[in-house]
Amino acid sequence: MFENLTDKFERAFKVLKGQGQITEINVAETLKEVRRALLDADVNFNTAKQFTNTVKEKALGRDVLNAVSPGQLMIKICHEELVELMGGNESEINLKGNPSVILMSGLQGSGKTTFSGKLGSYLKNKKGKNVLLVACDVYRPAAIDQLHVLGEQLGIEVYSNREEKNPVAISKAAIQYAKSKSFNVVIIDTAGRLAVDEQMMNEIAQVKEAVQPNETLFVVDSMTGQDAVNTAKAFNDRINFDGVVLTKLDGDTRGGAALSIKEIVNKPIKFVGTGEKMDALDIFYPSRMADRILGMGDVVSLVERAQEQFDEEEARKLQKKIMKDQFDFNDFLAQLQQIKKMGNVKDLMGMIPGMGKAMKDVDVPDDAFKGVEAIILSMTPKERANPGLLNNPRKARIAKGSGTTLQDVNKLMKQFEDMRKMMKMMSNPRNMMGMMNKMKGMGGMPGM
Repeated sequence: MFENLTDKFERAFKVLKGQGQITEINVAETLKEVRRALLDADVNFNTAKQFTNTVKEKALGRDVLNAVSPGQLMIKICHEELVELMGGNESEINLKGNPSVILMSGLQGSGKTTFSGKLGSYLKNKKGKNVLLVACDVYRPAAIDQLHVLGEQLGIEVYSNREEKNPVAISKAAIQYAKSKSFNVVIIDTAGRLAVDEQMMNEIAQVKEAVQPNETLFVVDSMTGQDAVNTAKAFNDRINFDGVVLTKLDGDTRGGAALSIKEIVNKPIKFVGTGEKMDALDIFYPSRMADRILGMGDVVSLVERAQEQFDEEEARKLQKKIMKDQFDFNDFLAQLQQIKKMGNVKDLMGMIPGMGKAMKDVDVPDDAFKGVEAIILSMTPKERANPGLLNNPRKARIAKGSGTTLQDVNKLMKQFEDMRKMMKMMSNPRNMMGMMNKMKGMGGMPGM
């Protein structure tokens, strides 16, 4: 995500590296690179120009503290302005009303139907809402089928009427149905077109007028860059939507849409889609996105994802097993499953400060743990619970059963034993203090 933009920002800040003070000359040189980086990312020209002018004004007006280098100060100012450019603070979705009505709009292929399913899942599982999905794309039977398939997967009811060709009538009937069945959120998936046209605009405007939604969201494919911003402006001029949803952000290495859209349409980005899975949906936090663009990672989001998957009671049980040196392959497999639920491994690594650049050219497939899981699942229950039983004949059988080699099994065994020793050491405060004191004596941790 935003890899190209991150690289170019890093190159721009190198101009100030080693400089003793901020001057008009080195600021101008740095911001020339920043402006070029923004334009290469397909950011609107006027937005890029305004951004660099504001940063220049603030940079030349600040004194550099002794503890802060000019490069660090410039990064801080750019971070502040990126956050402001993308909206300042996160924007909550409006769920007032009974039922709350959420209307989807956007071009065909932008991901409206998929996002409708993701939003329904998010509201059901994280907000405790009783959600009804409504299929109002009367031109594409496949869109109705797709919504029904998603609804079945997510355990969410879908309202549709294949005989009715008027989306206004379908949406009004769906709201009446929702009231009669005590649904408290209705998500209406409307038709899209391959381009903005008058018929499309009239139709979405009529649906909005008929249902008076609490929230109208514009769904846009972030990979289309500046075209996404232009389309958003055309929709906003006509239907005055409440917020933007950027889909396919995991495949967008430029970031132009995310950086331009708020400035152009003056509407907040509310959600971002970061993958194909139904849980690959994040609230848009401008500050966290700015962190990632500037190569600082996103530890807060990483911790939140971990908190969603890890149960406190299970964590306490696991800690007791570690302290008693009883951590086994069943526990290891359970931890792998929880990490997989957190999302794409490469995306998770990119949230760790400094790791984004290291992972740039590394291809981490979605099934990165497949080989490890195959080895563990080829063990008997007794072997998983007692790793010490694994002698060479057993390892050979496991390698054959998992489609791997004996070397692969031995490598996993060594990694598992090293991890188990480290976890046991870290779980004991005395060991941790002893290790720190030892490192202090070696000069490895100055100042402790």
